[in-house]
Amino acid sequence: MADNGWKVVMNSDGVTISSDLFQLTTKSTEPTQLETVVTELQNIMHGTYGQYCGLSRAAEMIGERWSLLILRDLLVGPKTATDLRVGLPRISANVLDTRLREMEYSGVIRRQDPVGDGDQAVYELTEYGRSVEDVLLALSRWGAMALATPRPEDILTEDSVVMALRSTFRPEAARDLDVGFELHVDGIVIHARVDNGTLTANAGPLPGADATIELGTVLKGILTGAVSVSDAVATGQVVVTGDEALLPTFVDLFRLPSAP
Repeated sequence: MADNGWKVVMNSDGVTISSDLFQLTTKSTEPTQLETVVTELQNIMHGTYGQYCGLSRAAEMIGERWSLLILRDLLVGPKTATDLRVGLPRISANVLDTRLREMEYSGVIRRQDPVGDGDQAVYELTEYGRSVEDVLLALSRWGAMALATPRPEDILTEDSVVMALRSTFRPEAARDLDVGFELHVDGIVIHARVDNGTLTANAGPLPGADATIELGTVLKGILTGAVSVSDAVATGQVVVTGDEALLPTFVDLFRLPSAP
């Protein structure tokens, strides 16, 4: 028996956490199953920070594990739970369901029930939820400055790269500019259309793109200036099809500050 009154039993049958008030059991010791048990336990113990503060309230609504990445992907567009799990393959179905219910309760997202038989519900941001976009883009820029070499378990997704472009876009560098880019990054294809200071970025190819740019993990390096455009092209780290002169323009449009 632990000091907090919880009893934890782990054996070949699974894990059970119990007290006089509750009992949570998983029939597996798989990490995703254990994560589900911990999440449900957190839900039981969930409370507030006890602070009359906007930041505290925001953390209560979207500060749980996976919540920010769910918001990131929904900012790209509405999605079903299956769609979300494609972009977040390490989240368990139960944890995803819990996060969606929490954010729906907080008014951050809304659920559109299926119309036809066998269809899944679609989740989308409410107007209130979408208003967090500038905050998430700023947080994304801040975190991107600390990115180093990708870890073995790190993956890129279409939505994460789309949001990376949105977070680094510099409207002041795009005035009077009308240009389209198709980007190939580590097997992912996305596109960016710039029209007089406005960016439209989304997944998939862009027919008639002015330049198609193939990049690997050198993307951050050229956006921060750690790798020069000429060196990236000369060494084959970046391949441009179409107007090669647009590569420096692309870098200028999506420049990323270096970490101090």
